[in-house]
Amino acid sequence: MAKSQATFMKKQLEKNRQKKKEDKAQRKQERKDNPGSSDLDSMMAYVNEFGEITSTPPVPSVPSPKQK
Repeated sequence: MAKSQATFMKKQLEKNRQKKKEDKAQRKQERKDNPGSSDLDSMMAYVNEFGEITSTPPVPSVPSPKQK
């Protein structure tokens, strides 16, 4: 007498759950081993005089004496 199809499906579903769990643990470990740069300088964005977003800070201009 053959085993029921339900038993086979239960085993397949359990294998799939276990594989997903292992993959998730592996991705978690990779993220832990290779942390991204989360320093403030890498997150900063600047807007230049043309309204474009850049990653480099603007060059400070010398103020004229009339602007005081």
